[in-house]
Amino acid sequence: MEKNRRNLVKILSAGTLFPGLAANALTSILETVDVNSKAPIVSELTKNKIEKLYKNAIVNDGLIIARNWSEDSFKALAESGYTGFNASVSSGDLTKCIENLNNWKNRIKENSGKLLLGTSAEVYIQAKKEGKTAVMLGFQNAAMIGKSLKNLDKLYDAGLRWMQLTYNSRNLIGDGSTERTNCGLSDFGIQVVNHMNERGIIIDLSHCGEQTTYEGIEFSSAPVSINHSMCEALHKNHPRAKTDGQIKAMADKGGMMGIISLGYMIGPKLGVETTLETYVDHIEHAINVGGIDHVGVSSDFAIQGLQATGSTYENWFVPRLTRFKPSYKVQWPPWIPELDKPDRFLQVAKVLDKRGYSTGDIEKILGLNWLRFYKETLKP
Repeated sequence: MEKNRRNLVKILSAGTLFPGLAANALTSILETVDVNSKAPIVSELTKNKIEKLYKNAIVNDGLIIARNWSEDSFKALAESGYTGFNASVSSGDLTKCIENLNNWKNRIKENSGKLLLGTSAEVYIQAKKEGKTAVMLGFQNAAMIGKSLKNLDKLYDAGLRWMQLTYNSRNLIGDGSTERTNCGLSDFGIQVVNHMNERGIIIDLSHCGEQTTYEGIEFSSAPVSINHSMCEALHKNHPRAKTDGQIKAMADKGGMMGIISLGYMIGPKLGVETTLETYVDHIEHAINVGGIDHVGVSSDFAIQGLQATGSTYENWFVPRLTRFKPSYKVQWPPWIPELDKPDRFLQVAKVLDKRGYSTGDIEKILGLNWLRFYKETLKP
């Protein structure tokens, strides 16, 4: 009885979600529903509901690796259904970073029929209306600013709108997630946080150490991002995972967490213990800790997927054995098959639907939560 009530609610909500559905068609569907029956409700609407939801939803990826963008990337983008993504731009020294930001801005300008520069929540709404994709530019480290807040201004002027305070190692701002120490933000780091707040640059804490994460949340006057991470409660002792305490602190201040799609980050024994269902477990756990309004989706690889971009044991796995500490627990192959393709988040939406999430909550997870966050953090 209760299951049928939930199914009826889902169908009733479809009239709002899909305004193009004829009223008489919806009425016909509702007339066939017997709320006292134990049989599942079957209709063309329910069969195709998630595909329609996904097509109409704002879908935002918390982090795409944006280097080596090509025609194959544009093809994958067309298949993805994305309304927007955070582009992890290749870094380097300050000069190189500004050059890379300008290169991406030029790419957006040259492909104005497909892309928009993501600088506000309104741009994402515009992108959805026009069938385009909003791209928000940022870096996974702030080391390039050196000791100067003026360098942060130069990056902002070049298009930067989000930035990770640290990568895995320590910089002048704070400690990274694999650093031996756990010292939190430096005095200069607090100045950087304050200046990012003033300019409207999103503070990201994905690769930050435990104390740096806590202090990044504490000292920021604006909500913060953890744009590609996972739950430590489900993948124990991984330096990149966030604890329940960190997730709750982030959410209590209005922040956003994107659950990373990189398979080996989600759990051990990929394909056996760790599957697409495990990925959704991380979404569910983060929601249970932080609330439905503070969790989204994220990739952390090229939009095509790792296999499609030619990742092999030799060129992907072996270098990471020396680049990352053993605590990173790198596995080969590193992907969850359903997530290693452009329509990855459609697959996630299907699992969320099977678990009984409402259409509204699925839309929040796919992208509306990111828009709420952008509205509260970005400045004109």
